[in-house]
Amino acid sequence: MTSISANTDTPARLLSLDFFRGATVAAMILVNNPGDWGNIYAPLEHAEWNGCTPTDLIFPFFLFIVGVSIAYAMGSKKTDPATHNKTILKALKRAFILFGLGLFLSLFPKVFTDPIGAFQHVRIPGVLQRIAVVFFISSIIFLKNSEKNIFRILIALLAVYWALMTFVPVPGVGYANLEKETNLGAWIDRGILTEAHLWKSAKTWDPEGIFSTIPAIATGLFGILVGVYLKRKDIDAASKIAWLFTTGCAAVVLGLLWDLQFPINKSLWTSSFVLYTGGLATVILALSYWIIDVHQYNRFTKPFVVYGVNAITVFFLSGLIPRILGMIHVKNSAGTEVTLQAWLYSGFSSYFSPINASLAWAIAFILFWLIILWAMYNKKIIIKV
Repeated sequence: MTSISANTDTPARLLSLDFFRGATVAAMILVNNPGDWGNIYAPLEHAEWNGCTPTDLIFPFFLFIVGVSIAYAMGSKKTDPATHNKTILKALKRAFILFGLGLFLSLFPKVFTDPIGAFQHVRIPGVLQRIAVVFFISSIIFLKNSEKNIFRILIALLAVYWALMTFVPVPGVGYANLEKETNLGAWIDRGILTEAHLWKSAKTWDPEGIFSTIPAIATGLFGILVGVYLKRKDIDAASKIAWLFTTGCAAVVLGLLWDLQFPINKSLWTSSFVLYTGGLATVILALSYWIIDVHQYNRFTKPFVVYGVNAITVFFLSGLIPRILGMIHVKNSAGTEVTLQAWLYSGFSSYFSPINASLAWAIAFILFWLIILWAMYNKKIIIKV
């Protein structure tokens, strides 16, 4: 974390964007923190491979929001080339911090008990790491290119990724394919990172791997284009909403059509997945903008906004706390030593069925952070990364 802001001299924020960001982060915490990984409602799980569940929408929505935020935060700097290098250096610094926070989550707590072993087997890709890369590269593309060029780059990324994944024979396999361990992306990730630094649940591939970050950048660019359009002052709000709804629905349809040949798949971050999720995100943001910013129906937004203004902070800490709870041991009523998290969770499992106890724990975790974030918001404390 680089600084804490408690002033009100910053430009007015787009409330619907904070709302959308907050809802997305809250959903991310919900699906990442079940009480029992063996008991989860189906919509709160990722698709086994091809396909898309509500949970699969969360990460691309966040990267889309990163893109929209770039358009708003860097829009004034884009028109002044003299500031570009300084802005890029700031973006690089933020990217390094985000990447470092992600690595720290991968290393913690083993880095304090077995530092050599921790670094030898640390997972290098990850959610925060991908956010860092997408943010930095998208920022450069935004500053250095016109909207038309950004659109061309987006299409080129999707087309090139599709061509490489579906037509290039995978070394050692002999043919192009989209299976978990034998696709081109998995082969590239293993070659660069080795199995020691990939997702531990698979070891042979990684859902946030290097190669699939290429189309993830396209998701960020999708958000940038929407943000640029939303900022335009020469178009009335009704026309903006109409065009964004039309564009979003068209992208969803194109994604579903492309799915017939290049399946929608979050782990591969396929080009069809980018269009499908980007389209849905556009529709949701347009609807939020129309309700919250245009018609000023915003009484219901504060719980989500408090999450949205400190999104990275709460995501990082919500990943850290369960690890800390797992390090602390206490004795339960039977005199058996258990982790503090298991002891706390037993209070839920005593009153609910296994699957509902798991969900109740996740909801309680969200409410716990809501109380903290609400207090921070009231004191105008925003931790900037």
